[in-house]
Amino acid sequence: MNTFGPAETLHRLVKQVIDSGIASSVEEAKAIFLGYRLAFSIGEAEVHHPAHQAALLTAIALARRVFLGGVTVAGPIDVPLAVPLPLGENLRAAIEAVGAQCTIDKIADGPRIFIGGQPRPRAAGFRLRTVYAGWRGGVVPAHSEFSGGEEHVMPLAPMLAAAVAVSEAFFHVQGYTTVAGRRRVGFSLWQPARADWLCADSSAPMLSYLPSNLWLIGLGHLGQAYLWALGLLPYPQPTGLSLVLQDVDDITPSTESTSILSELNMAGTKKTRAMAAWAERRGFATSILERLFDASLTRTEDEPAIALCGLDNALGRRALDRVGFRFIVEAGLGRGHRDFRTIRMHTLPGKRTADEIWSAAVEQEDLASRAAYQKMLHEGALDRCGITLLAGKAVGAPFVGATAGCLVVAEVLRLLHGGALHQLIDLDLQSVEHRAVVRQTRDFSTLNPGYVVAADAPNYR
Repeated sequence: MNTFGPAETLHRLVKQVIDSGIASSVEEAKAIFLGYRLAFSIGEAEVHHPAHQAALLTAIALARRVFLGGVTVAGPIDVPLAVPLPLGENLRAAIEAVGAQCTIDKIADGPRIFIGGQPRPRAAGFRLRTVYAGWRGGVVPAHSEFSGGEEHVMPLAPMLAAAVAVSEAFFHVQGYTTVAGRRRVGFSLWQPARADWLCADSSAPMLSYLPSNLWLIGLGHLGQAYLWALGLLPYPQPTGLSLVLQDVDDITPSTESTSILSELNMAGTKKTRAMAAWAERRGFATSILERLFDASLTRTEDEPAIALCGLDNALGRRALDRVGFRFIVEAGLGRGHRDFRTIRMHTLPGKRTADEIWSAAVEQEDLASRAAYQKMLHEGALDRCGITLLAGKAVGAPFVGATAGCLVVAEVLRLLHGGALHQLIDLDLQSVEHRAVVRQTRDFSTLNPGYVVAADAPNYR
């Protein structure tokens, strides 16, 4: 039987209100989040469409980890499941599986997100609508117009819209971002640097090619977001994707608070085995590697040439370009209560080596003196070492990892479609419009990492 201490059980976003000093105890922090509720609405015209289903299910899976007071869905949801995620045969079962309560009653006043559809009448309060077309995804106030332009929807665009929607809803209930819910937030996964993401992009292609072999390093917050994104892609035969899944850690209760595929009943299970089980239910082929990632690893030519990295330590990252991968996409997230909303994505090999990128040690704020930690110390719940360990754990939000997952998997898709690659993408979800994007200067045009032709999915058009 596994026993977990506070460092393995504390909700990673609840920790944000502790570390910022908003809450003076763990109990007070949890009570704040139990007061957060979020509602979704989907209409008859949208409920059958796979893009809208993808947005709804992603948003619920993220929101129920943040809005601990409950997530509800209203709409005609007794329809077949149109997305390839292993969540049951119909949309209602999928909604319940990812953690929302279905209701036929009118949703009470409170923050609400409409999934796609036409502009709604103006109303007071937080009212957002998810929008997507081509490779573009985001949110607009529910009453706003959106000109789609492209007839098709790349499946990661709804995932991006869902992540941004939950992010905006969280900023709204926290009360520190007064424009949340009243602004248009999003970007293009084909041209991340493009400022006017609301306008149609004729340069963005139909999704035609999908990766056939990938190596995922780290299967927590980021690695699970990568898997969810891959799960949405239209593989003609799911076994067309072969995955190497590498991690050494077990799932803990706190993993569930940030990681989109983890559930509390998985606590104590190896991340590799739980994620391999999910990937195999999706139909993917998997192999697992339960060893630390470091420079002693050597990739062989018959193993995946592309790696997606979700490590949260510099030591492992410094080895990324030394083990034989031909193309690496890596994402890192902010760890503290001030910067947990931030994402930095790199591709390797690049102008700088991994050693140069992660050469400096990151200084962490000393948080052990916060009132909640001192209360635990004085009450004897933890000793000083336990307090130091708990205070040093990262703050994390699942919507940040999901946004990063879209960026990382889209980078691989652009590689396969001959699009521009980026050595760096840097953004803060509180001010997405100020993102920094640096083009990759290395030429990867001769790299053929293996691909399959995407299924002809007319329902995504």
